[in-house]
Parts: sequence; structure tokens; C-alpha cells
Amino acid sequence: MDSSAISAAEWKVMRVLWEKHPQPAYDIIQTLEESEAWAPNTIKTLLNRLVKKKALKVQPYKNLYLYSPAVEEAACVRTESQSLLKRLFNGDVRPLLIHFAENDQLTADDLKELQKILKKSKGHKK
Repeated sequence: MDSSAISAAEWKVMRVLWEKHPQPAYDIIQTLEESEAWAPNTIKTLLNRLVKKKALKVQPYKNLYLYSPAVEEAACVRTESQSLLKRLFNGDVRPLLIHFAENDQLTADDLKELQKILKKSKGHKK
């Protein structure tokens, strides 16, 4: 499953199911009708696309279909972030970090957390 093939709308469906699964289409529709004001047919189309992309599994249960993620959120986020990095910064993370730092998008807490992560990862790489 290539998560870069997941559209922004499909990500919203995936987040509903990563939060709680399995769920019948009816529950997913209710959640997304409230939060996104989408029509039920739109949500059903998104569910079907995600099943075809192998991002979701569907299992019949009585007179319902239960949907569950077929991929982990962390794996999708990792793939999507790598794709973004390649598209915008030719795969180099430094310009991305510089961009955020120069545009005041990193708080002092963000910088402290980043420093901790860098110190930790520095010990793993030689």
C-alpha cells in the first residue's frame, strides 16, 4: 500500500478508523457527516477506494460490513512524510527544519524536543 496514493479526504476516513475499529459503514458515515458535512455516498465512495487501495479491510458481519485499517497509521505517516520531503526538499530534511525555524513555526518546546530526539538519534548513528 502506497500511502502517497491516499487523498486528503481519504486520510480523514483513515483517522476515524485508526481511532476505533472495526466499525460499520453507518458509524463511519455518522462521524464524517458531523465533522466534515459530507454526504453518505461520498463517504461510501471513499471507503470503497480505500478498500481497493488495500488501506482498509472489510469483513461481512451479519447484515453489515465492518471496516478496519489494513495499514498502521505510523507507517502511512512515515511514507507520506518521506514523499513530502522528496517532493519539496529533494529528500533533504535540513531545508525543511530551516524553513520551520525561520518562519517561527517551532516553539521553544518544539526545539527542546527536537534537540532530545537529535541527541538520541546521534547515539544510534556512527
